[in-house]
Amino acid sequence: MKFKLTTLFSFFFSLVSAQEITVLDEDSREPLLNVAIFNNDRTKSSITDNDGKADISDFTETEILIFSTIGHVETYRRKREILKDNNIVLLKPSENQLEQVTISVARFKLQQDEIPQKIVNISPADIQLAAPQTSADLLESTGQVYVQKSQLGGGSPMIRGFSTNRLLITVDGVRMNSAIFRSGNLQNVISVDPLFIDKAEVILGPGSVVYGSDAVGGVMNFYTLRPKFSLEEGTSLSGNIYTRFSTANNENTVHADLNVGRENWAFISGITYSDFGDLKMGEHGPDDYLRNEYAIRENGEDKMIQNPDPLVQKPTGYKQINLLQKVKYMPSKDWDLNLGLIYSNTSDYPRYDRLYRKRDGILRSAEWYYGPQTWFLGDININHRSNSTYYDKVQFTGAYQFFAESRNDRDFGKPVLFTTEENVDAYSANLDFEKDFSESKFFYGFEYVINNIASEGNFRNIETSETGETASRYPDGSKWQSIAAYASFQWKLREDLSLQSGLRYNHILLDATFDDQFYDFPFDEADISTGALTGSLGLNWKQNEVLRWRLGLSTAFRAPNIDDIGKIFDSEPGSVVVPNPDLKPEYAYNGELGADLNFSDNIRIALTGYYTYLDNAMVRRDFSLNGVTEIDYQGEPSTVQAIQNASNAYVYGIEAGLEVDLSVALRLTSQFNYTYGRENEGGEYVPLRHAAPLFGNTHLIWNKRRLKLDLFTEYNGQFDFEDLAPGEQDKPYLYALDKNGNPYSPSWYTLNLTGQYKVNQNWLATIALENITNQRYRTYSSGISAAGRNLIIGLSYTF
Repeated sequence: MKFKLTTLFSFFFSLVSAQEITVLDEDSREPLLNVAIFNNDRTKSSITDNDGKADISDFTETEILIFSTIGHVETYRRKREILKDNNIVLLKPSENQLEQVTISVARFKLQQDEIPQKIVNISPADIQLAAPQTSADLLESTGQVYVQKSQLGGGSPMIRGFSTNRLLITVDGVRMNSAIFRSGNLQNVISVDPLFIDKAEVILGPGSVVYGSDAVGGVMNFYTLRPKFSLEEGTSLSGNIYTRFSTANNENTVHADLNVGRENWAFISGITYSDFGDLKMGEHGPDDYLRNEYAIRENGEDKMIQNPDPLVQKPTGYKQINLLQKVKYMPSKDWDLNLGLIYSNTSDYPRYDRLYRKRDGILRSAEWYYGPQTWFLGDININHRSNSTYYDKVQFTGAYQFFAESRNDRDFGKPVLFTTEENVDAYSANLDFEKDFSESKFFYGFEYVINNIASEGNFRNIETSETGETASRYPDGSKWQSIAAYASFQWKLREDLSLQSGLRYNHILLDATFDDQFYDFPFDEADISTGALTGSLGLNWKQNEVLRWRLGLSTAFRAPNIDDIGKIFDSEPGSVVVPNPDLKPEYAYNGELGADLNFSDNIRIALTGYYTYLDNAMVRRDFSLNGVTEIDYQGEPSTVQAIQNASNAYVYGIEAGLEVDLSVALRLTSQFNYTYGRENEGGEYVPLRHAAPLFGNTHLIWNKRRLKLDLFTEYNGQFDFEDLAPGEQDKPYLYALDKNGNPYSPSWYTLNLTGQYKVNQNWLATIALENITNQRYRTYSSGISAAGRNLIIGLSYTF
């Protein structure tokens, strides 16, 4: 009798267990909380818990269950089909921006339709379809971030008239901006492998309350692949193998990632290797961009030779490898421990825009290249849930990053190769809390960041092998620190009205000692201790089913870093930038108003207008050292300049987005951006360098069953000579020339077609033909022309 009762109990327990299902996000395979499950007449219902689990024993085998939650497409599944699929239900993320969940605004999950900020979301499906070579290309594909390129191994984003160290990059919540992020164009974003990205969120506008210094124009948040637990007993294996070839620069990319999951442990490993050849531009456009000759060294002599194909930009190719390793452990449902390791390294890569400048008809440089760009990120992330008086969720993130970069240049006809090398050791710690109340959420946290900089300069005579020291780019041994506390509050005033506010205090410490071995500076050190208080206030009001309003007011700041205070470099031919220890933070004051319109869920329009005023701006201006305004730098007389708090600027603009569902399978999307920026230079307001021309894109996407087709165009307005910033007017070699011989940035467009075919559950093929009409163009301020007609073939195997 005892055996029979035990057997009966076991049978009953397995029957009950079989009625418990797990609901997951289709892309990330993460459990989904608060998914409503009900039948057609809503007489039966259930809801998922923190682990995405729900009991469906009340439903009959033949009933159709409806799964509904914000941020995902409503899904219909028959119960018996769910049980056949191991009790797993996958929900597809919604493509409606307003229905998505965002992490970047508060470091914890928030519904996007309750926040005032404009957020650009990039999903794994977007990445697959765009097939970007770098993360800079991925950002550009959104049509809402403008990207400048000085060379193929580069990509400097521009957002709302700001760029470089007035924008912030984070990876897995860790601040990537280091103390040597400069005001000149940056290429650090290419260290983030697009094939490692699980999702990305771009905040358009200030984000200093949560992220501190540099978050003036926007914040680019990248979240990389996450380990996934096994959904069955034992160990599960899953992964992806991907390869891509592009004709415009003979790109060969190979990627693989492998996930090993157990009940409480999960591991994911990834690798990507890319080989990029010299980039070929298009046939139809300005002849000013052609690469007619280039330098080689032959028999111990520099020579200018004719390029057999002036469309090929020689030299521009390089190689890159990226590695990822992550471990996740959940000892209980309240604890979540994560370890992440990311490594990126490039080969040497040419600074192309320095290789075609001429002096008296002769190339200025025989060599100008960046040494390997190396980046390592190691971080530990610990999450805990609790019903404590002080928090419901707490998150600790501790990280170490290593940056290495170098610059190498040699004048044409001269034997001396000059090199500067920089290493940065960056440590950071973040402690963030969330406390939920009935109609509100309170977020607060603390941050500490320290950067240690090592910098050296040297030269080598390539003919005699003589070596020696030269001036370093930065003060060797300098240190930059940031200490901060913040708090933000989200309050649901009514069902249709939400308020969000926040404050942050940041204290910056900078210490640098200057070496007077090569230059007679009128100072020995820079010792800066300065603070900044920033805040934000915003409203999100759903006026009716059609119209939603977003209103935001915010301040942001950028504190001086080592690059501002202590850099020595040649900003342009005949000019040298020298240290200035007397800098103070610059402040931005921003206001924006947005409207989101939703007509019967078939037509969606998003409009945002913004205005930003930048005060006490740090800009490059003429300077003097002990009364001297010109010095010798690497053998050339150069005008002395320095970064100074010598200006103010303003930017305003309009961002517009359109989505139209023409049918179940056909969708039209479009993005449009207009930016107007002016900077005070000597009492006169002149064009702001990083205010981009009018730009945008339009996509017509057909998606049915296994096939997806995307016919799209990208376009860019024109900047005439008078629209260029004075610093850009002085760089005619970057631009086309108008009928008066003045530089200008012509308008351009491209027509493109991408197709994806899902062969089966495992295989996905992507074929794209970009720049079909073979246009020859450069994005504004760029030193390299974009790809001409480009055939891309990609193949992915998922298991």
